[in-house]
Amino acid sequence: MSKSVSKKVIIIGAGLGGLSAAIRLAHAGFHVRVLEQQDTIGGKLQRVTAEGYRFDRGPSTITLPHLFASVFEAVCRRMEDYVTIERMQQATRNVFSDGSIVDLAGTSSDVAAQIATYSPEDAASYETFCKEAARLYRLSDEQFLNRLLLGLKEKLDPRLAASFLQVKPLTSLHKLLQRYFRHPNTLAMLGRYATYVGASPYASPAIFAMLAHVESELGIYSVKGGTYALAEAFAKLALELGVSIETGTQVKRVMINGGICTGVETAHAQLEADIVLANGDALSIYRNLVPAEHRPSFSDTRIDSYEPSLSGFVQLIGIKRTYEQLLHHTVFYPKRYEQEFSDIFTALKPPSDPTIYICNAAISDKSAAPEGGSSLFVLVNAPYVSKSWSWERETEKYAMLVRKRLAGFGMDALEQADVTITYTPEQLERDTSAHRGSIYGISSNGARQTFFRPSNRSADIKGLWFAGGTTHPGGGTPIVALCGQLVAEELIKQYKI
Repeated sequence: MSKSVSKKVIIIGAGLGGLSAAIRLAHAGFHVRVLEQQDTIGGKLQRVTAEGYRFDRGPSTITLPHLFASVFEAVCRRMEDYVTIERMQQATRNVFSDGSIVDLAGTSSDVAAQIATYSPEDAASYETFCKEAARLYRLSDEQFLNRLLLGLKEKLDPRLAASFLQVKPLTSLHKLLQRYFRHPNTLAMLGRYATYVGASPYASPAIFAMLAHVESELGIYSVKGGTYALAEAFAKLALELGVSIETGTQVKRVMINGGICTGVETAHAQLEADIVLANGDALSIYRNLVPAEHRPSFSDTRIDSYEPSLSGFVQLIGIKRTYEQLLHHTVFYPKRYEQEFSDIFTALKPPSDPTIYICNAAISDKSAAPEGGSSLFVLVNAPYVSKSWSWERETEKYAMLVRKRLAGFGMDALEQADVTITYTPEQLERDTSAHRGSIYGISSNGARQTFFRPSNRSADIKGLWFAGGTTHPGGGTPIVALCGQLVAEELIKQYKI
């Protein structure tokens, strides 16, 4: 039976994508070393504890658990031996400016019945829309998500071309939704799925309607101990398989000799490797770690041509009280949803009347807060870092605006919280080297940025690979974990003897 050549791999970044790849590669016989610039693993997903409250700073809505399970199954392990993930029966509540509420729970007919309280016409179309969302998910799953698109052979596959036309690449998500719905509440609730990939529903392709199927039919899940427990589970398995994980170690440059990647240089050493796999943002890696003369196919001009995804402004609020209006996930919508995306992507400023998302982990896991308390992750969409807005000057003022708006929805006394911690796009850029503080790398606004993302393999430098939200198949916690598996599989295939 053939074995992998014992090659040295350095992975830059201990996010879920990097750890996923490390697990698969180590099991195949590669020598794997993971370097993380932060003091803890997890990338953008971090755990914050204060005064008895626990928060996840980063992804909080978990879907597609089979993609996490596949990381374990690929190396003959069971996910449930490392982390507990359970489907939530009452997951997300949508609260609109007119007082209407729609809980994503039960069957599609249950959701339609709630929509009917404000729009019988939209309710009548909901189940038909759900069938379209399911169709788009099947196409995406079969043709786009589960393979890399490295060369012309893959990109010119007739099946891929046929599927590409079927997902309406030039139709925006909002335009698709308007074929089924008229009421602004429904359009906002379903249009919000574009933000899951850092985009605007008015510019992102219709394919992201599939996320309605992912959440409502395939389910939303909670992780015992918080979402960060996923990163801990990946790291535990990686260490069992012999992976070396070094935190607090920032890579200064990728070493290149004659167009071949030879390793990386940190502040303290030059580390040789046959393969460098960057789990960080591809645009940041190219710009900050690879000299321009070594990347003619990925110039600074090309880097600047990509629109960064939206970012987020976060408040972590620990308070000794509960709020009956909250489920585990709750979204409060503004009256004019479209204005939010004009503010973010055109004016490059935070929304004046933002959509507010809250994850209250203590609802599903009492250990997240003291008894009778709430552990609130409060997120509003924000623009990527630019000269148009300074969080350093405006953080507290904007935090107060968000809390005042929540008070209008009945969430009072937030100023009496035991814990209030803010986290800005500028801090995200500093801590994780996220390109311009974007959460998802590049936005998925338009067909080019959705379907023709930067390659997982450098065109100029042999041995330099990428696994992260900027590259194919895109952003989102389960998709990034999948990306790590896909890149690892390709490397294993290439180095078989």
